[in-house]
Amino acid sequence: MKTLRILDTELEFVRLVSAHPRPGAPAVVFLHEGLGSISMWRDFPQRVADATGCEAVVFSRYGYGRSTQLGTQARTPRYMHDEALKTLPAVLDALELERPFLFGHSDGGSIALINAGGTTRPLSGIVLMAPHVLVEELTLAGIRRAVEVYDSTDLPARLGRYHQNVESVFRAWQGIWLNPAFRDWNIEEYLPTIACPVMAIQGEDDEYGTMDQIDRIARQVRDVDLVKLADCRHSPHKDQPEAVIEAVSGFVARILDTQD
Repeated sequence: MKTLRILDTELEFVRLVSAHPRPGAPAVVFLHEGLGSISMWRDFPQRVADATGCEAVVFSRYGYGRSTQLGTQARTPRYMHDEALKTLPAVLDALELERPFLFGHSDGGSIALINAGGTTRPLSGIVLMAPHVLVEELTLAGIRRAVEVYDSTDLPARLGRYHQNVESVFRAWQGIWLNPAFRDWNIEEYLPTIACPVMAIQGEDDEYGTMDQIDRIARQVRDVDLVKLADCRHSPHKDQPEAVIEAVSGFVARILDTQD
């Protein structure tokens, strides 16, 4: 595993070559969820790379996986803004990625939206799975249940396979989301300025968000494809991987075909 030195942190990353590379295709950069890491994606980024012809670039965000552990200072409600407007641009610059696709899951989807709407960097498109644009009571209820499970089962040991310090990862995630100061968090201001095409994917059984999240995106972004999946919870790439890969490969092909 390689590392990048970004803003005084070391971030682990991998670059995955497509089995069927499309000449000149941009990379797809994967942004994981609030408890995710490189290893938690498993083989999904490689499958997307093979289906689209694009290189897949995957990294563990600050505090996750084998990247630099979080410090003792608590997160603020702007932690996703910092990752979208400071860290992600630095990663793209360091890897010399031009007009990439961003592929974000949950928190990673929110980071992709903030980056697309809050910077001038050209993007080929963004794919969102179960993104958050505001805080819903359903989300908070799901996090409270997750805390109960974490405190009463072997979940720490299972998550510990993917992180250097799982206690730090979990407490930082639930701590900021359940903080009253985070209740008014909302990133809809970034939606109208997003210039690239967007695909938003949501499971009908998502335990952390309702369809209102992606419907709001569709109403405020000029070019949006919505994919609503039955029998699917908060991780569409795990619950409905074939449907997600088919949708994403079509989305990417549509964009790249117009650029050729």
